[in-house]
Amino acid sequence: MIVGICGSPRKKSTDYVLKEALSIMEEKGFETTFYGVRGKNIGPCKHCDYCLRKKECFLKDDMLEVYDLLDKAQGIIMASPIYNGGVSGQTKCIMDRCRALGAADYDSLRGKIGMGIAVGGDRSGGQELALLQIHTYYILSGVIPVSGGSFGANLGACLWSKDTLEGIKEDEEGFRTLRKTVNMFARYLETYNPETHKKP
Repeated sequence: MIVGICGSPRKKSTDYVLKEALSIMEEKGFETTFYGVRGKNIGPCKHCDYCLRKKECFLKDDMLEVYDLLDKAQGIIMASPIYNGGVSGQTKCIMDRCRALGAADYDSLRGKIGMGIAVGGDRSGGQELALLQIHTYYILSGVIPVSGGSFGANLGACLWSKDTLEGIKEDEEGFRTLRKTVNMFARYLETYNPETHKKP
């Protein structure tokens, strides 16, 4: 299963782009599921070390659903809007709260395949920095990070919304980086986790 996590509290550009990515994956024969933080209660990690002692997070909120989805996922697509040149606070909360997954099982995410999507209101608003944050989270968690490769999608999918849903739909270059990254993501899944691919 491919899990798409949308780190935007709004149902606009990032939500739209992630659903487009999941739609492409479905066309390729993959099962997908979408998880959005909008309207959800996911508190920040307190770094209290409760998870190290008890093998579970002290906070019992909507992150429990994310834990379950990540456990089942073979592939992860993390999409974030750009806030102050990086990922949104909601996206960072999910990353930080995954400390509890590693405390319960050090290899819980190891070997899964991950890609990132960054959507900014400006063309160069911090998309690549956000993708580096996502890739760093993947590396620390044992997830294999995938970009679109050289010639235009070096770190992943970078899109420009102009702060409107209409603007994102007009971003042809951004969607080129998305397709390039999704195609590479699918290739990695077929290579390293062939059981995730179901022929239509």
